[in-house]
Amino acid sequence: MVGGKSSRVVLVTCGSIVEARRIANRVVGKRLAACVNIVLGPVQSIYRWKGKVQSAHEVLMVVKTTEKRLAGLEKEVLHWHSYDVPEFVVLPVTAGSREYLTWLEESVGPAGK
Repeated sequence: MVGGKSSRVVLVTCGSIVEARRIANRVVGKRLAACVNIVLGPVQSIYRWKGKVQSAHEVLMVVKTTEKRLAGLEKEVLHWHSYDVPEFVVLPVTAGSREYLTWLEESVGPAGK
C-alpha cells in the first residue's frame, strides 16, 4: 500500500439514475475521472434547503480522480447537473494499492498512455 498523493474521491448525488449515468459517462469519457461508481439503490438525503428541512431519494456517485482534474470535473458536473447547488465533496485518498493508484493516474492523464 502506498500514499494517495494526488488521488481524490468525489461524492456527488443526483436526482435520478439517468442523470448519474449521463454525468458518469461524460466525465470518464473526457478523462476527468478514472471511474465512477453509481450506487443503484437510492440513498435518502435529509437536508436544509431554503430554510426548510427537506427529504429526497437520490442516487450517489463515487468518483475517482486526481487533484489536477478536480476543476475540470467540477465544471463538467455543474454543467450537466439538474440541481441549483449539486453536492461536490472532495475527499483525499491517504493510501491505496500501488497498482490501483497508478491506474487511476494513467486513466485521467493524456490519452495514449
